[in-house]
Amino acid sequence: MDSREGQGIQVPTRIANILVNALKGGVVPRVGLEYITVGRAQEIAAILNDIDMISEGAASFRFIVGRYGSGKSFLLQTIRNYATAKGFAVVDADLSPERRFAGTKGQGLATYKELITNLSTKSKLDGGALPLILEKWISGVQASVKTQTDLAGTDFDREVERQIYAVASSLEGMVNGFEFARAIVCYWQAYQQDDAALKSNVLRWFRGEYASRREAKADLGINFIVNDETWYEFLKIFAAFLVSAGYKGLLVLIDELVNIYKIPNSITRQNNYEKILTIYNDVLQGKARHIGFLLSGTPQCLEDKYRGVFSYEALRSRLAEGHFAADGLRDLTAPIIRLEMLSQEEMYVLVEKLMAIHAQLYGYEPMLGHDDLVYFLTVEYNRVGAETHITPREIIRDFIELVNILHQNTHMSVADVLGSNSFEMAKGGLSDEDIHSEFQEFEV
Repeated sequence: MDSREGQGIQVPTRIANILVNALKGGVVPRVGLEYITVGRAQEIAAILNDIDMISEGAASFRFIVGRYGSGKSFLLQTIRNYATAKGFAVVDADLSPERRFAGTKGQGLATYKELITNLSTKSKLDGGALPLILEKWISGVQASVKTQTDLAGTDFDREVERQIYAVASSLEGMVNGFEFARAIVCYWQAYQQDDAALKSNVLRWFRGEYASRREAKADLGINFIVNDETWYEFLKIFAAFLVSAGYKGLLVLIDELVNIYKIPNSITRQNNYEKILTIYNDVLQGKARHIGFLLSGTPQCLEDKYRGVFSYEALRSRLAEGHFAADGLRDLTAPIIRLEMLSQEEMYVLVEKLMAIHAQLYGYEPMLGHDDLVYFLTVEYNRVGAETHITPREIIRDFIELVNILHQNTHMSVADVLGSNSFEMAKGGLSDEDIHSEFQEFEV
């Protein structure tokens, strides 16, 4: 690979700023990932195949498993951007002590609220897309009626309402679909009457923000609210509605599965794993359509037989790999996708891309050549404990810090920043022959 490839990147300034600041802070940016994606081609291709199947009416369920800093969150956000570009709506949430799949204090509902709050589409990538989706859908129905008929005035409004009711009726056969359909009709009435307060109340209901059925009944005439038991069914209804509104389907991204593993109470953990099992079974048995789930966690939170997902026997028996997925052989159609750390060659390509983006953002010629990048990576990979503990996240943070310092102190060199004896310390007593071998690994 030509080491100058990364320097040909042209990134919008706003995106470059987000990328540099987010990565320096150790978090995954929500935009611009296509400029720095390295490796993961097979994993991305496998998930994109799932997405194509979802658009045809199927459903999917995957675990993304990897060590801390291995790129799980990065992969999720990359898929998020691919999916929205393909016409999907995407919801995402990080689990926490307050957000779980199930709980006695509304933790399941809290997860649902976070998911709907983060609802994104191609034209609304930063979340909060629900009002836009509803308005766009109604405008689409109106445009369709206008092109198909010569109706005007009251007759036109009646035909629009008839088609909206037809969509609502198609949802009524689903669990809790009748109430969802009532809410859609309420939103149409608010739209027609330009009633901002009613619109706001309907959106609150969709987002699960009503505390009681009595309050919802008083405001909307709907004697039902989303709760810990029904939130997953509502996601399935949302998927069906989104397809009727012109989207390809709904993709659900849930990160930080480790927060289920950390729950101290075994019964509460099992309740959460039971909810995951329900979703998994629905998907594989064809009870869900136009919806996909990606859950992300560490190997420990999946495989620990006392607290992890595999502590729930019904899940372990369904998810455990067969006898042949070993010795570097992977089945990328299996429900678990395991992420290996990026290779040293892939990390070289990544830091080269980051250097070009940093230089473009701050308006200077890239200051580091091939030997400088090799020097930096050699130091990183030869730190004490790096063989088992170094992660792409740490290397990226160190690299951005390095180029920040060099940009602000133009009289300094890489060796000055890393320390004049940094290479001697890093190599840990390697011979000259070993050093040459280390450098050869980066001749990409």
